[in-house]
Amino acid sequence: MASSPPIEVHDLTVAYRQKPVLWNVDFSLPEGELIGLVGPNGAGKSTLLKAIMGFLPLLSGYVRVYGKPFEQQRQFIGYVPQRESVDWDFPVSVLDVVNMGRFGHLPLIGGLKRTDKERARAALDQVGLADLAGRQISQLSGGQQQRVFLARALAQDATIYLMDEPFAGVDARTERAIVDLLKQLKADGKTVLAVHHDLHTVQEYFDWVMLLNLRLVRLGPTTEIFTEENLRVTYGGKLAILAEAAESLTRRTEV
Repeated sequence: MASSPPIEVHDLTVAYRQKPVLWNVDFSLPEGELIGLVGPNGAGKSTLLKAIMGFLPLLSGYVRVYGKPFEQQRQFIGYVPQRESVDWDFPVSVLDVVNMGRFGHLPLIGGLKRTDKERARAALDQVGLADLAGRQISQLSGGQQQRVFLARALAQDATIYLMDEPFAGVDARTERAIVDLLKQLKADGKTVLAVHHDLHTVQEYFDWVMLLNLRLVRLGPTTEIFTEENLRVTYGGKLAILAEAAESLTRRTEV
């Protein structure tokens, strides 16, 4: 397993209603890095994560997880969906949601063991929500809901984490908590690929960056790839966004 990349994507093409939304995407992710997935709206970022997870049919190409098809390696991947895609009115408790992260570890017959429940509670404690374990998820704030799904992924004890906009709609305190969690995952040797929209914080939060706009633009260390030229290729004519990003890049360089 160590000789194969965490995720390898080759010639991946995905279409909705026969309109390609990802086209001939090729890449291999490095082990143990925090990787920001960046691009304009409609670039296919969420689609890429769903395609890796096998949620969408592929027109061409393949995905490998440590050198094998995803179906054989799903236990290695923890997934954090967009908060807006979740039915928060579903009548389950915080702990029920986090326990779901242990389902991949269960035998064919039998339920959660004590060790599974302990791991789920430890994951809740890791995101600072242990005292809310019995609360209904609909009663939580947006930031708390986001942290519940982070805890579910942590409970899975994965080695790769795919996160779809983990910072969207959260307050500053939750954002800092998520950043600290990502850094801890990296320290533990985990690999994280996270969709991210705030260009001002890409360099601060991520070691690597993947620039995507239907096709892969660039992938590599943030210090090398996150440049004004590459952002112009990625975002095209959206000059207001680029001007802000360029200003941010200049400030960080001067510091």
